[in-house]
Amino acid sequence: MSTRHFLTLLDLTSDELRTLVKRASELKAIRNRGEIYEPLKNQVMAMIFEKSSTRTRVSFEAGMAQFGGHAMFLSPRDTQLGRGEPISDSAKVISSMVDVVMIRTFSHALVEEFSANSSVPVINALTDEYHPCQLLADMQTYFEHRGDIQGKTATWIGDGNNMCHSYINAARQFDFKLNIACPEGFDPDPALVEANKERVFITRSPEEAVTGSDLIVTDVWASMGQEEEQKEREAKFAGFQVSPELMDKANKDAIFMHCLPAHRGEEVSEDMLDDPRSVVYDEAENRLHAQKALLEFLLAK
Repeated sequence: MSTRHFLTLLDLTSDELRTLVKRASELKAIRNRGEIYEPLKNQVMAMIFEKSSTRTRVSFEAGMAQFGGHAMFLSPRDTQLGRGEPISDSAKVISSMVDVVMIRTFSHALVEEFSANSSVPVINALTDEYHPCQLLADMQTYFEHRGDIQGKTATWIGDGNNMCHSYINAARQFDFKLNIACPEGFDPDPALVEANKERVFITRSPEEAVTGSDLIVTDVWASMGQEEEQKEREAKFAGFQVSPELMDKANKDAIFMHCLPAHRGEEVSEDMLDDPRSVVYDEAENRLHAQKALLEFLLAK
């Protein structure tokens, strides 16, 4: 059987993704009951980080430990990856020694090249184009709080970035409508929007976008690698802040998510994360459980 990778949500079928989300909640319950469950005993994950991380590193490393396996942290400073060795060579060598590889980097093409030369599953833990692992956690969180998202409406507010792209894929795979509110010049990838035009709607008005919505999501205005654009982006994204007042325009039982870290006073108001409609801390914890479900799916014999 060919090696399965997880580079975007489209690498799994809709049914497989729904099974993963359900399994994530089951694994969460197993851990919360204090049960020992180690399906990946003696298996090793290489974690390649070119971008810094809190939630990604903690969740993957803890998940492998809880599953009885081991996670190995690799940074460009400590390996040949940062010294010009071809990605294909690195992929062939590293994958011959471990059972799974997780990569958090800038270029999505790098992850694609690595997976094409890897003999073991490769997981995209974030690139500049996609962040599929976060969407597994987000979908798990919605299902736990509100049930199936099929037929619902989600709203993305902010930059048309990697998270926005993954929400477009999620809308396709989980069958929901997606409103996107972003300033002129910050739209998501046009080809991706066109491929999903029957369920994606773009507007310049956050108020219009949240009307009739069941889930509101945002992210920082300047992602990693865009720090020099911070002041310019603050000016262009003025009016795109998510606040309790904006949430009031959504459906009565709408919930709010943010992949964190959040910049209070910028993309979210000072009080938004503490609003009773915010589920950001459940969402953050679910990175652990959703990724454990993914690892089990890719690796468990």
